[in-house]
Amino acid sequence: MSKFVINGGKTLEGSVKISGSKNAALPLIAASVLVKETKLTNVPKINDVEMMLEIIAYLGGEYKWLGENELLIKTDNLKSKPLPDSARKLRASILFAGPMLARFGEAVLPYPGGDVIGARPLDTHLNAFKELGVDVNEKENLHLKVNKLKGGELVLQEPSVTATENILCLAAGMEEEVEIRLAAAEPHVQNLCNFLVSAGIKISGIGSTTLKISGKNVPMESASVSVISDDLEISAFAVLAAATKSSIKLTPVQFEYLDSVLMQLERMNVNFKKEGDSLVISPPASHYKAFRIQSGLYPKLICDHLPPFAVLATQAEGASLVHEWMYEARQSYLRELMKMGANAVIMDPHRALIIGPTSLFGKEVTSFDIRSGMTMVIAALVASGKTTISGVEHIDRGYENLEERLREIGADIVRKS
Repeated sequence: MSKFVINGGKTLEGSVKISGSKNAALPLIAASVLVKETKLTNVPKINDVEMMLEIIAYLGGEYKWLGENELLIKTDNLKSKPLPDSARKLRASILFAGPMLARFGEAVLPYPGGDVIGARPLDTHLNAFKELGVDVNEKENLHLKVNKLKGGELVLQEPSVTATENILCLAAGMEEEVEIRLAAAEPHVQNLCNFLVSAGIKISGIGSTTLKISGKNVPMESASVSVISDDLEISAFAVLAAATKSSIKLTPVQFEYLDSVLMQLERMNVNFKKEGDSLVISPPASHYKAFRIQSGLYPKLICDHLPPFAVLATQAEGASLVHEWMYEARQSYLRELMKMGANAVIMDPHRALIIGPTSLFGKEVTSFDIRSGMTMVIAALVASGKTTISGVEHIDRGYENLEERLREIGADIVRKS
């Protein structure tokens, strides 16, 4: 198992190239099942992407990296068969359900895993599939089979991102129009919609909670799209710059998706400005301010934005309430921050109080999931002394060449076996 060793307490300076969004790339790879030839640009080279591509290859598809972050996927010879048991390790493997049902009328998948951050049931997916005419058999694996597909209005029991993406892909291959109400509207859902539109699917309401999809026969001939910049990476690097009181420029940034992030930075008195498609963070002109940090449904801060902001809260004057309403096992990173000197109280499974400013110091800590891993990296860069972070494999799932990009702006970080 690899570890990061970081000597912190230094100010950093330079530019950071923002990668393509992991949460956008994974559903786009799954959606390539619907299309004979898919071209994707700005694809992050991370472990989760490689695992999704391995599933495509297992099903008989082919993929090729054309450039550093450009991907070509061909699925002419794709076959319908159960996904391998290795798909159980990846939560995003559930995204193959909708495309497989649309193309083959059947999908057999192991129950997906992923980060241990709390219950993430599949009820919204399965109930929606049933309403559209899919038979669901839940045993050791999920066995989904089309009975008779029917369109019409479909109300999701919650605005689940992955359920919305699954239903979008199934509806893309249906003859009757499907209207999804209470749909998720996140940037990566919009990215998937635009990909399907490029393949010839008619979708109205993109960016809203009501989507109307007019499908066509699959597989379609071709589709292409650029993966959007990772909004979670932007917010994490912005917090990193602020917490270390550094001058860092982030590029490229799509500001239309970042209203809640920029508002949170402003509320906490972070010194930033927009420059074209770049976000520039500068050392603070005055003290950082404590503020409530609460997740919600997009366009509010989503749950994955919160952990890095908790590090900034340790450097802000006053008491910040961190409220993660969705996942009950997401606060493990707070215990690690407390090891490093954070003055924090975990109030219940969803809320914590952080009082600052406090000095952080290096310790041996653990990354328990992708976002807590990045949070530990930020905390280590703020802290005085040496921090050793284990569980780096989680970080590799979501961040491309993280240590290299950090070294380019002056961070003292090495990877050790």
